[in-house]
Amino acid sequence: MISMERQYFITPIVKQQVGNPLSFWFKIRKCNVAELADLRVAPPPGRIAKGEYKRYNVLHVEFGKILMSTILADKLLETVYVQGASDLHISVGQPPVIRLHGRLIRLETKVLEPDDTVALMKSITPDRCQLELQQTGTTDFGMAYGDKARFRCSVFKQRGNTGMVLRQIPNKLMSLEELNTPPIVRDLCTRSRGLILVTGPTGSGKSTTLAACVDFLNNNFDHHIITIEDPIEFYHYHKKSTVNQREVGVDVPTFSEAIRRSLRQDPDIILVGELRDLETIEAAITAAETGHVVFGTLHTSSAAGTINRIIDVFPTNQQDQIRTQLSTAIIGILAQQLLPRIQGGRVAAYEMLVVTSAIANLIRENKTFRITSSIQTGHKLGMQLLDEHLFTLWKDGIVAKEDAIAKANLPDGLAERMLRHEQGQDTDDEDEKDDGDDAIEAPQPKRNPKIKYV
Repeated sequence: MISMERQYFITPIVKQQVGNPLSFWFKIRKCNVAELADLRVAPPPGRIAKGEYKRYNVLHVEFGKILMSTILADKLLETVYVQGASDLHISVGQPPVIRLHGRLIRLETKVLEPDDTVALMKSITPDRCQLELQQTGTTDFGMAYGDKARFRCSVFKQRGNTGMVLRQIPNKLMSLEELNTPPIVRDLCTRSRGLILVTGPTGSGKSTTLAACVDFLNNNFDHHIITIEDPIEFYHYHKKSTVNQREVGVDVPTFSEAIRRSLRQDPDIILVGELRDLETIEAAITAAETGHVVFGTLHTSSAAGTINRIIDVFPTNQQDQIRTQLSTAIIGILAQQLLPRIQGGRVAAYEMLVVTSAIANLIRENKTFRITSSIQTGHKLGMQLLDEHLFTLWKDGIVAKEDAIAKANLPDGLAERMLRHEQGQDTDDEDEKDDGDDAIEAPQPKRNPKIKYV
């Protein structure tokens, strides 16, 4: 449990000492009278006459709750920032919870009640998002916590109550070297055209990797970079490149519309926060074909699975055409997973696919089941399998065996290889890098003893 200072509501007496609660509210929140309608009490006209405090006692208490919810929200965000947590969970029936190094930890503070979560939500959520929450039951937005960090916020309804999850986005951008990405990623970023995909489950660090790619280009090339996100996570400032960031729902209605419009805005680089539907995927492939570098993300765990996911989005009668388009547009796939380090913190494991003419031919001919074998034999081109990197991290004592196996694409195969290594039977690593880790051997034809083979 992580200790945290308890917060208390401002009492009516303290509020009376401040003076007119309406003017005090204006000073803190800078809202207008229309926003007070949610309190379901009428604001007092002008200053309150002596002896009338009892009449507006409810108003004092409500103002105190909302004011203190703002202070409590600041304390919670400060705790997340100081502890280096990745997420903050707000839910009725338990104290606030943070995710630290992949583990959920409850804070030592009060158990949240429905009024607490609503007040916390209102203290940080823009009006347009509160309206969306009422209409759809969920809303997403980004917010800044001073100059320390940004948070990607998701507010939702659950069992009639309000819940929130806030993902911390550090203001400091990490470099590709600090993330220990495969060196070939830098080379792919400098290509003049093509589709580059960063994939992995939610919370695997895809946004951090994409931000590092954009920052690398921003520092070294005079490009026009357009990012399309929902919401904007990392802020990029004009350095050597010009960077324009568009937020879906604020600056543009949809991802696909933003991509189509960006083609008339002289872009060199287009970053798409999420390839979430057919229209967005189709627009991204078209942009890559027309001479732009397009970055995107998908929630897939392997390179071969990414190709299949894209193709399966389209109707059957269009899939042959998309295979042909994709084989010429895509230039690389980086699939990643985040694991807890034994010594604390987290580390990323990567699978890297570089699309060669041979792999493009496999995509075109619908033989994606052979892509894994091509990655196994493509080390000289910078390729690697996720399970191979997991094995290396475990062998070097960086991650625990159980964590590595849990994140593997083929957990049984990785567990077997680890066992062989522990028994001293897996020593020829260099040969495996050339021939493929756990490569599947083709079945040998049976020899006829009556025939003399040369």
